[in-house]
Amino acid sequence: MAARQWLGGLLVVVACAVGLAAQGEPGRPAHPGRPVATVVQAVPPPDRLAIARGAARQRPDDPVAWAEVGRAAVESARITLDPAELALAEQALAHSSTLRPVANYEEAVGAGMLANARHEYAAARDHGLRAVAMAPDRAAAYAVLAEARTELGDYPAATEAVRRLLDLAPNAAALVLAARDLETHGRRAEAVSALERALEAAGPAGERANCARRLGDLAWEDGEFTRAEASYRQALAARPDDPYAAFGLARTAAAQGRPDEALRRLAELTARTPQPEFLLEQAELLLATGHRTEAGTPLAALAAEARLSVGPVDLHLARYLADHGDPAEAVRLLTEEWERRRSAPVAAGLAWALHRVGDDRQALQLAVAAAEPGGEPVMAAYHRGVIEHALGLPEAAATLRAVLGRDAGFSVFHADVARRLLGEGE
Repeated sequence: MAARQWLGGLLVVVACAVGLAAQGEPGRPAHPGRPVATVVQAVPPPDRLAIARGAARQRPDDPVAWAEVGRAAVESARITLDPAELALAEQALAHSSTLRPVANYEEAVGAGMLANARHEYAAARDHGLRAVAMAPDRAAAYAVLAEARTELGDYPAATEAVRRLLDLAPNAAALVLAARDLETHGRRAEAVSALERALEAAGPAGERANCARRLGDLAWEDGEFTRAEASYRQALAARPDDPYAAFGLARTAAAQGRPDEALRRLAELTARTPQPEFLLEQAELLLATGHRTEAGTPLAALAAEARLSVGPVDLHLARYLADHGDPAEAVRLLTEEWERRRSAPVAAGLAWALHRVGDDRQALQLAVAAAEPGGEPVMAAYHRGVIEHALGLPEAAATLRAVLGRDAGFSVFHADVARRLLGEGE
């Protein structure tokens, strides 16, 4: 009941948060009623990581300065996807801990941020709890907890962490986490409202890019491709090197019937940032458009990443294994991941891998469980429809039609499969 009351009252909290943010810092004017799309970055933003490293050089014995290097490096790595920056974060945080082995709040928060970035969510939760125990009225640890608990599938605890975060620091970053919490509970319209308000309140270019990109993701999931494209372009205007915004533009181009543009964008993106999610999209679009030989390049890159992968499972890499590699290996990896974190995305991934090895009854149980939190992504809904079809269930057609009605361009490759199953394809 407490979670439902919190979710129902979020927009009131959001409005108050934006009101506080609109007051701005001293000397920063507010822009009431200003259209979101007109907000631009007039000057290049300061490099938080460079500033932090400079401060650590000036104060080499300051544990807080070194913890700030670690936190800034994690934030940078989330944008650049450069593993070297995570290694730098680990070194800086370890040095901070050496300088102050106990009661080091900043190091605990940084360690939690690093663990989240590495998908080590149980460790991130523990670091967050350690930080909260030191300073229950400081906000940063609750952001760590909100992300970790969401990924672990502990949704009520994640909601409580977001509520506490908004109580302590009702800023743009908190609103982004609130939007994710609402989306997890199926409250998509309210998630959009929270992100719109976060964008209005955002200060640095990175914050604006993140808000705009998340708005693009929500629009894309609902098949609103024109709005999604505008949001992704806005994100890139704020931060031109944002790989996920570039990925969003490629997907919207494909969904709107511009596969050549989409393939060009994906080729440029994977050349500099060969992440499994980007490679898989590129491979499947090449296959869907008849470029089977060319698809061999991203598929080979995915196979190499699968062989070299250690630690927590990348869910996109697992989907590659299920659809284009070794489905049994996908089942093994995702079963292990399911033991570590009982979240809806892991359940949905394991369900699809089980379907690919022919275990459709167990697959359906997991697919239904994955949909229960309320925020079922369109790909997960498609997978559930295919599993229902494999079992000969009458609801399969309705599920697949609902997927295509919600987002007919969710994947050129898989949308064609859905149409064939419905008897609408060739």
